Amino acid sequence: MMMPRNGSDAELSRMKLLVNVPIKVQDSNNLVIGVEYNRLAYNLQRELPFSSAGLKQFHVVDFNMAYVWKFTPNWRFIGVVTPRLSSTLSNPIENGDFSVNATAGFLKEKKNIDKPSIMVLGIAYNSTVALRVPLPIFYYEKRFHKNWSYVVGLPKTGMKYHMKEKHQFQTEFIFDGYYVNLQNNIVLPNTTSASSVSSSAALVTVGYQYKLAANTFLYAYAGHTVFQDGVLRDEDRNDIFTLNDNPSFYFRTGFRIGL
Repeated sequence: MMMPRNGSDAELSRMKLLVNVPIKVQDSNNLVIGVEYNRLAYNLQRELPFSSAGLKQFHVVDFNMAYVWKFTPNWRFIGVVTPRLSSTLSNPIENGDFSVNATAGFLKEKKNIDKPSIMVLGIAYNSTVALRVPLPIFYYEKRFHKNWSYVVGLPKTGMKYHMKEKHQFQTEFIFDGYYVNLQNNIVLPNTTSASSVSSSAALVTVGYQYKLAANTFLYAYAGHTVFQDGVLRDEDRNDIFTLNDNPSFYFRTGFRIGL
């Protein structure tokens, strides 16, 4: 992923590697074990009232542990626990680098019909956000026409156009962001100390996906932010300095294999 230099003289790139392995348990249930690694490179060129040396590179590692219980032909219960390491890793690992997220919900899937659909309802708890309460999650995707399907939910809403078997065009409105612990606190001119950095953004994108083989895809997306807010936070998660709040272009490409 790349967000080129914008009006805040900020440039952000991200490399993501993700592997989830399902392990069959009993007849139709699965234990899923996986890991996701994100390396974010942050390049802020404008002059700041403090050293930006500690803001060059961030690392986020999620260890995914999930259980999927299929209790009817169409319904599944999914519970996920995600220990997370989120840090600049400029020093040995410390307590502030770790957090735990949890998700629980139900998935309803209808496939092998003319108009297949998927619905997810649940709650998610993220220990790194300022409001530390479980929040609702919702996702609904439906193929309402031979060539068209739509997605409604958070963090993604969009439309898909299926052209023949191998080609798919898609529009998306998505939310994206990150939270990282600063191992070396940044002291601002007013002597306030920043212990973490976070960013949130809403984006509109258009993209293309090519099916190489069964459940194997190449994809590329381009778009622009609707809003963006990159900030330094104190130990109470309060915003104390804005790093990047200007709009930016957005590009993403990748390779995916599913089961």
